[in-house]
Amino acid sequence: MAATLKDVAERAGVSTSAVSRTFTDGASVSEKMRRKVEKAAKELGYSPNFLARSLTTRRTKLIGLVSNNFHNPIFLEVFDLFTRGLQDRGLRPLLVNLSDEVDPDNSVRMLQQYSVDGVVVASSTLPVGFAKAFRDAGVPVVHSFGRHASAPEVHVVGIDNRECGRMAARELVERGYDSVAFLGGPEKATSTQDRLAGFSDEMARHFKISTSHSFAEDYSFDAGRKEMTRLLKQGHRAGAYFCGDDVLSIGALSAIKDFGLSVPEDIGLIGLNDMEMAGWQNINLTTIRQPIRQIISSSVELMVAMLEEPDRYPEARLFPCKIIDRGTLKPRQ
Repeated sequence: MAATLKDVAERAGVSTSAVSRTFTDGASVSEKMRRKVEKAAKELGYSPNFLARSLTTRRTKLIGLVSNNFHNPIFLEVFDLFTRGLQDRGLRPLLVNLSDEVDPDNSVRMLQQYSVDGVVVASSTLPVGFAKAFRDAGVPVVHSFGRHASAPEVHVVGIDNRECGRMAARELVERGYDSVAFLGGPEKATSTQDRLAGFSDEMARHFKISTSHSFAEDYSFDAGRKEMTRLLKQGHRAGAYFCGDDVLSIGALSAIKDFGLSVPEDIGLIGLNDMEMAGWQNINLTTIRQPIRQIISSSVELMVAMLEEPDRYPEARLFPCKIIDRGTLKPRQ
C-alpha cells in the first residue's frame, strides 16, 4: 500500500500537521523540520495528494487550457510551451478541445466542474465572448492570441493582426506584384477579419494594383489546398497571395504545384506564424514571424499574477512581428 501522511509523521517523529505544513506552499515550518519530514517521505516513497489537499486549500492549481484548432500543427508548439510553462510554475494544465463548441456557457460549466483556478483561452479564432464568459463567472482568464483592443475586457496577449496585414501588403508592393490577393482562414474568425482589414487598408493606397480576397474553411492544410484549387480552376490567379497563416500557405503551395505552376516564378506566397515546417527545405516559406514563445511566456506570467490578484485590471500585451524572407516571393525590385 502507498505510504500515508500518518506514516511519514510516525517515521519522522513529528505530528501529522507538521507533515502537512511541510508540503503546503507558504506554510510556516523550520528548515530542520522540513529536512526531517522530506527525508522520511523519501524513505517511504510518499507523495502528497494535491487533489485531496485542494479540499482544504480550495486551490486545485488546475489551469484550463482552451483551444479549438487542433488541425493546425502550430498548436503542438503552443501546447508544448504552455504545459511546460505552467508546470514550471507549479500549476497543472487541463486541456480542453472546443473545436465544435459554439456556446461559451457550456465551457464555463464544464471547467467549473473541475474546479480550475484559472483559464487560458489559446485561440485566434474564438470570439471575445468566450474569454469574457469565464471572467463574468469569476474565473481568472487570459486570452492568448486574442483580438487586440485598447480597452480590453479581459487580459489579452498577442499581436496586432491588422498591422500584420499591412506588413504583408507592403512586402508584396515592394516586390513589384501587379495583382495580389488575401487568402484567409474562416471568415468569422477575428484574426482573419483583422488581417484582411490591414491588408485592404494598405492596398487601398496602391490603386493600380489589382486586389482580391477569399476565405478557407479553417486554418488547415486541406482548407488552404481546397481554396487555392478552387481559385485556380476558376481562373482567379493573382500574382501573389498573403495566406494569413503558414498552414494555409503550405496547402496553397501543394495545389499550385498540382497545376504545374511554380513558386515564386508563377505565383508568390507569404504566410504568417513561422511554424517549424515553414523553414523546411522543400517548403522554404517566406512568412511573418509571430513571437509565440514570448506570447505564451507572458500569458503564463499574467495567469500567475491573477491567481494572487484576481481583480487585476485587464491589460493588452502586444508583441511585434517581423518578415522572414525565404524563397516563396520574387526578389524586391
